[in-house]
Amino acid sequence: MQVTLAIDCMGGDFGPSVTLPAARQFLRDDPYASVLLVGRPDAIESEAKKLASEFSGRVRFVPATQVVEMHEAPATALRSKKDSSLRVAIDQVKTDQAHAAVSAGNTGALMAIARFVLKTLDGIDRPAIATILPALKGQTYVLDLGANVDCSAEHLLQFGIMGSMLVSALEHKERPTVGLLNIGEEAIKGNEVVKQAAELLRASGLNFYGNVEGDDIFKATTDVVVCDGFVGNVALKASEGVAQFMATTLREEFTLNWYAKVIAFLALPVLKHFKQRIDHRRYNGAALLGLRGVVFKSHGSADAFAFEHALRRAAEAARNQVVERIAERMTAHRAAEGVTP
Repeated sequence: MQVTLAIDCMGGDFGPSVTLPAARQFLRDDPYASVLLVGRPDAIESEAKKLASEFSGRVRFVPATQVVEMHEAPATALRSKKDSSLRVAIDQVKTDQAHAAVSAGNTGALMAIARFVLKTLDGIDRPAIATILPALKGQTYVLDLGANVDCSAEHLLQFGIMGSMLVSALEHKERPTVGLLNIGEEAIKGNEVVKQAAELLRASGLNFYGNVEGDDIFKATTDVVVCDGFVGNVALKASEGVAQFMATTLREEFTLNWYAKVIAFLALPVLKHFKQRIDHRRYNGAALLGLRGVVFKSHGSADAFAFEHALRRAAEAARNQVVERIAERMTAHRAAEGVTP
């Protein structure tokens, strides 16, 4: 399937110096993709013309006069920057010029603008941020990762449905397993919201595994792990910190003395493989689920390698009709609950 991505070229810590090289590599790797490069003319138009020449008919420049800064309040970005590269990129999805939008910009602004422009699907109260984390055997999809700090049991159920449909689309699994993040596996554990969410998930028709704990994320005990945004963001940042700690500690230990350096040289193939497995850049690209369009968020500090992975994930989500799958499942859920359209 031919897919078109709208890329916010100005977003993130590094802007065009990352987004444009990533777009070039993405187009080289995916001959059935095209891109809309959105940004300020003075910053990207000349490079966009080069890419358009290199990839005939697959690149188009879309001008935007404003940029949402990383520190800006979402409300300010929504009200006063209607011609920002972030908003214009999402507008391309709204008007069916693109199948998906990708940005490394301000997360709060991206969520606010995407929700305002695209709206949520019927039955979805709040969009959620879902991403992939590496595990011992494969990977685990986790949501929400910060969009919703306070959640009801019904919200967690909706996250479970959205996460299940995401995995079903991208991993081609008919009935992905869904776990509810808790402080213990026993049904009596957790606060009242989590207990109620477990009951709703159990009765939802999803392949609900039950409660899971934090370490289950990295064991891939379930395909999907559901939690509120506060807990999810803490878990994500903690895992990133542990990975950085391990990498730094290994580097220090292997450079202590000549003997350690010899051991490090002998272990180099293993160390390279280890680094590749935990390289967070390979898992870059978080989906904003629950919207009437595909939107992906790249890490703000992503380099070109990482941003390209976000582009790949967005293209895959669009090709596998993640939005349509979520909408269909929510319609079935609401019908089962007796909710009329």
